[in-house]
Amino acid sequence: MQKLLIPLYGLICYCLFLLAFLYLIGFVGGFAVPRSVDSPSQLSTISALVINALLVGLFALQHSVMARPGFKRYLTHFIPQAIERSTYVLVTSLVLGLLFIAWQGLPYVIWSVNTPWLAGAIWALFAAGWLVVLLSTFLTDHFDLFGLRQVYLHWRNIPYTSPTFRQVLFYRWVRHPLMLGFLLAFWATPHMTLGHLEFAVLMTLYIFIGVRLEEQDLLAHHGNDYKRYQQEVSMICPLPRRVKGRQ
Repeated sequence: MQKLLIPLYGLICYCLFLLAFLYLIGFVGGFAVPRSVDSPSQLSTISALVINALLVGLFALQHSVMARPGFKRYLTHFIPQAIERSTYVLVTSLVLGLLFIAWQGLPYVIWSVNTPWLAGAIWALFAAGWLVVLLSTFLTDHFDLFGLRQVYLHWRNIPYTSPTFRQVLFYRWVRHPLMLGFLLAFWATPHMTLGHLEFAVLMTLYIFIGVRLEEQDLLAHHGNDYKRYQQEVSMICPLPRRVKGRQ
């Protein structure tokens, strides 16, 4: 029975995260969802700012703590190792759901672009950010990242092996293209409100903190291969590759 339940659990977690991801696009863009980053709050400005900061802080704490190798080892004392990643994905989806429900929008306008071609260009950049995010997951291993590969291998009685380190497409120019995509998506809007600005600022701070933590794990896992990669390729801002030996 467990052999069937584990892949079913992984598939359910993946589907829930897919829904949360799609909702996040509408939440940030302000379309196709009942509540967005700009949905007005009934609270005072200070209360709304504090609640929003706590929500992003909770997301950052969950996302960072559960991604650390030590916590993963601890968690597998209580659950099968095959569903550790799926459980991370599930909890991430639940925390995002809480953020969507409890976010306090502040519709004070910071900037508004009314020129049609310029607004269109900004929306194109918004779409490009999400496309970079999605493609980046497939350039590494989309199904491993979201736990499906682990439960599939368990179902087939095949030992799990980590994806190999590869420098393909975006990863030849920037070490964390997925995070670059998120930054584009969070900031590219023709109509920036105070609530959206707070979301973008807080998520940007978390991205740079989270990337630093992830770099430590990647360096420990891949060793000198990743150290050379760090020396040659910029972290988030796409820049020409640095030639080895050049100061």
